[in-house]
Amino acid sequence: MDKGMELVLYTRPTCSDCQDAKAYLAQENIPYEHKDVGADPALEEDMKKISGAKIVPVFAFYKKGLFGKKLTDNFIGFERNRDEILRLLDRK
Repeated sequence: MDKGMELVLYTRPTCSDCQDAKAYLAQENIPYEHKDVGADPALEEDMKKISGAKIVPVFAFYKKGLFGKKLTDNFIGFERNRDEILRLLDRK
């Protein structure tokens, strides 16, 4: 992943796609910030602002800059967006 990029992953504990995404990121030693919307309902509103939906997992990619960070891409779901997510993570 580009050194100026950050990944934030929104999940729920009951979501199998979320668990697959977390397992993949751990296996590949990809750093990310985890946000469990099941444990903190306020995170669901943040996630909804980012993706427009309450569906997990949400991958939010941020570009770090001089004035903070800016959302550059977001994806709902791991399997159906795998190729694009891997491209952003420089894994494909």
